This record gives sequence, C-alpha cells and structure tokens, in this order.
Amino acid sequence: MGEKPETRVVILGGGFAGAYAAMHLEKLCRRDEIHLTLVSRENFLLFTPMLHEVAASDVDVTHIVSPLRQLVRRGVLFNGDVTAIDLAARRVQVTHASGGHPHELEYDHLVIALGGATNFFGLPGVEARSLTMKSLGDAIRVRSRMIDLLERADFESAAGEAHSLLTFVVAGGGFAGVETIGALNDFVREALRYYPHLSESMARPVLVHAGEFLLPELSRSLGDYAGKALRARGIDVRTGTSVLAVDDRGVHLSDGTVVPTETIVWTAGTAAHSLLKALPLADGKGRIPAAPSLSVPGWPGVWALGDAALIPDPGGTPYPPTAQHAIRQARVLARNIRATIRGEALRPFRFKTLGQLAAIGRRAGVANLLGLQFSGFIAWVLWRSIYLSKLPRFDRKVRVALDWLLDLVFPKDLVQYQSGPSAGSGSSKVEAPA
Repeated sequence: MGEKPETRVVILGGGFAGAYAAMHLEKLCRRDEIHLTLVSRENFLLFTPMLHEVAASDVDVTHIVSPLRQLVRRGVLFNGDVTAIDLAARRVQVTHASGGHPHELEYDHLVIALGGATNFFGLPGVEARSLTMKSLGDAIRVRSRMIDLLERADFESAAGEAHSLLTFVVAGGGFAGVETIGALNDFVREALRYYPHLSESMARPVLVHAGEFLLPELSRSLGDYAGKALRARGIDVRTGTSVLAVDDRGVHLSDGTVVPTETIVWTAGTAAHSLLKALPLADGKGRIPAAPSLSVPGWPGVWALGDAALIPDPGGTPYPPTAQHAIRQARVLARNIRATIRGEALRPFRFKTLGQLAAIGRRAGVANLLGLQFSGFIAWVLWRSIYLSKLPRFDRKVRVALDWLLDLVFPKDLVQYQSGPSAGSGSSKVEAPA
C-alpha cells in the first residue's frame, strides 16, 4: 500500500489572515501531511496599525515588517501576484512580482485571503491625484511628500506659495484617517523649526469626514473627544463633509468650498480585491460569503477569511474586517483544514471584539477595551503597549521599542527617500576620453 500523498494547500495573500493561517497550519500539521504554498505580493508581513508611524518618522521603515520566510519556515513562498483562479480545475495562475512567465499551482484546499483595495468611488480626479495608506510603499511616499512640501515651501515662502504647499488634506475619519492626520500634523510642526522661512501658522492640515463624528467604529463620545483634540492642535476637522472631486485647483468639498492643495491622502473607503469580483462564489461587491467554519458553501476545499470574506457571527451579522478578527480566523481555519484532512468535525469561528484603539498624535489616543472607554495619555500608552505586544517577532518588538525611546530624545528624521535612479545613472551617455 502506497503512502498517502501530501494535501496541497494554497494560500492567497500574505497579510494577517494569510500569513497567520500558514503559520498555524505549519504548527498543526505533520511535515508529510500537507504541502503548503503561500502566495504574497510582498515577501513580508506588514504590521498595518503602525503605518502612520512610518509616515511620521516615529519608527524605521523596516521595523514594522517581518520577512515571511522567517515566519513560514516549511511552506513554499511564491512572491508574486495572483492573475487567475480556476475553481473548476482547482488551480491558480500566478506571476512573479518582478514579471516573468506565469506559473500554475494546483490545490486540494484553496485559502482566499487577498484582503481589500482602496475604493475611490469613481470620484473625478481622486484616484489619479491621491496618496493612499494601505502599504509600506504608501507610508514611504506620504513621508517623502511631506518632506518635499517642507523643502519647497521654505524656498517659495517669499513668493507666497508656502501656505498652499503646507495645506494637506486627509479624507476619511476612521482609524486610518484620524491616526494619519494626527501623526502628519505632529511631524510637520516639529520639523518646521529646521526651516527658517516657515512658521506654524503656514501649516494647514485638513481632515474631511462624511459622518457626523470621527471614529464611528468606537463611540460618539470618543469621536467627539478626538475631534476636539485634533482641532486644538491646529487641524481643520470637517465632519458631515465629503470630497466631490480633486483637480488643479485643489480638493472640492460637499460644503461648496475648495481647499487649495497639492496633497490629499485618501483613507475614505475600501473595496474587494479586483480578482474576486469575477468569481462565481463572490457577492456583487466582490466579497466571499463563507460559513462559520470559514468554508465556502458549494465549493469543497475552498476557504475564505479576512477582509475578503463575509463571515456571519451568531446573530448573522458579518464580522468586521479587522486584524484581531483575521488573526483568530486564521487559527480556526488551520484547525478546520486539518480536521477535513483527518475526517474530523469542523469548528465554527466565534469571537467577540476585545476592543479598539486609535492614536491621535502628541501622546494622546482613544480606546474602547472590554466595554471601558479611555482617552488622552492613558489611551495612548494602551495603544503602544497593546500593539507592541501584537507585533510579530521579538526582534521587531525590540527595534520598535528603541525607536519610540529614541523619539523621546532626538528630533524626527527629515531624510527624504528617493525611489528613482541616482543622478547621472542612465539619464545621459558619458563619453570616455580618447
């Protein structure tokens, strides 16, 4: 009698859901039980709650990422993009992130954890002219843009352009928007002392939110506190206002005003991964309805979790797309894949949100933990303590803790990262002397 072949498990997505699913599968399954392949566009796991800290030079760029090859040791990592999913043939087509020929991966179990994408709602000029805050590259670009604005404004101050250059808009009053505007405001105001022609009165950060109050994921009282604290720090907070368009004049708002600016950071909406919208198992918006076991009804061997999935709680309401849910869904999914392989019963995913926190800049925050509300310095300490504990890998925890310690003593780094070629490299031909 021949040995039973390994079960082929392919995981699409290297975010919290996909990476943790791979790590749990490695822990739960024997080496000869599964052949695991993780497909990820990046070769690292990004700790997204600290993205705004990279943008504001609070932590180093590489300190909030963990190499996937150090997290997933037994599985195969394919660094690239998913280009097609053939559910009938049970195979996935992928290509390397740097280009090259396509590869086909056959599977017995397919885990879809592709996350979401930014939703620009088709608003004129928004996608073409906005920066986003979903990836490490986004945070680096936002940081470089802010430094570039400071450099240009300091030189152009005599021409009267400094005010418009130092006006920047963040769209969206959820966690990402509030944390981004708070961090960028601190960064710009602290940096101004190194630019002799600029003053604090020239900086004009604007936060635009369509809802009645900020941070609707928390509570009205905490949202109002956050709005009051941000306004006290010189931020123009506009609730009940939405972005209509962005053009050469600036950002057009629903209250009839136009904010002259070259910089808008868009955090106002998320959409499903474009690849999922064409799949027969997805709903009209591109998200995948899954059973409480995280399996996809009608498609044996297909599983979904994280931002890509609609997973019902006991009351039938989909769980929110947060990291704390995705990480715990990954553990249940790994157990259920193992149970399926071994012919055991599946477990449902059950989890009650422990709490949510947001940093709002200048050593202040808001938090709702286990039904208790905190604000100000205590909430900020809780934010840093809890997220530091959740950061993967001990070495990353140490690096970030040191960054925070040094930030108390030394000024923020104003080095601007340039992604283009260095001067003289490939831009012109240099003749050798005869």
